[in-house]
Amino acid sequence: MAVNQYEKYKEGEKGAWLSIITYILLACIKLIIATIGNSAALRADGLNNTTDVIASIAVLVGLKISRKPPDADHHYGHVRAEMIASLIAAFIMMTIGLHVLYDTVQTIIAGVYTPPSMLTAWTALGSAIVMFCVYQYNVRLGKKINSTAIKAVAQDNKADALVSIGALVGIIGAQFQLFWFDPLAGTIVGMIICKTAWDIFREATHTLTDGFHPSEVEEIKATIATEPKVIEVKDIKGRLHGNQSYIEVTLYVDPYMTVKESHDITEQIETILKEKHDVPHAHIHIEPYEKD
Repeated sequence: MAVNQYEKYKEGEKGAWLSIITYILLACIKLIIATIGNSAALRADGLNNTTDVIASIAVLVGLKISRKPPDADHHYGHVRAEMIASLIAAFIMMTIGLHVLYDTVQTIIAGVYTPPSMLTAWTALGSAIVMFCVYQYNVRLGKKINSTAIKAVAQDNKADALVSIGALVGIIGAQFQLFWFDPLAGTIVGMIICKTAWDIFREATHTLTDGFHPSEVEEIKATIATEPKVIEVKDIKGRLHGNQSYIEVTLYVDPYMTVKESHDITEQIETILKEKHDVPHAHIHIEPYEKD
């Protein structure tokens, strides 16, 4: 892995730290005010933020491990630790999401409602604004360093902003004697947490099982085929190693080319793939083209 890739992981830690600090502050504020103001929706939102703290810490640890260089038993480095961190974050979020669902559904079934105070509404609104700002920072950072973990954190940030808006709606509804709005909003919050956890889990497992989107393979294949000295792209495979794309290609070329000419083709294709598709590693195999 190039040195600048390690620097990208280091930069990604800023996004994780920002999320951790923000979540700790918001979780404390929400849980305290939810208890004082008697809001199930804000309490669910606060519990959501406590899971986000743990999930962000997992991402931070994963990014730190990913920065470790190759060693005797990790010849390709430790970049997949980032994916494992995303999986841990997903499991934690799903557990808390199901807990929130259970609590709020029990409240709805019991049918005992107490209107929350407007202080909880203002708290939810302020939280939504803060989390949307954090989301904007992390989504830009995730794209800049191409980090799956930071992109997952950004999506979690966005979900948290939406969760706070949902809590706000529920609390406002309760002010108009629609007391069931508050626990209903808490239930929706739980569903959003579970949905976000599932999306992160699906993306991480897709990468860890060497999944690679077919459309990306076709785009890379089309780029290689434009090289004049390539007669045919016989085979192409792709996988993700952390946030890096690894490509394996088998090409047909003129059988009378010299070894140097064939080597020049592979170097040219490697350069094109790096510049156009951000593929830092490509294994290119050359075979002689023979007519049937």
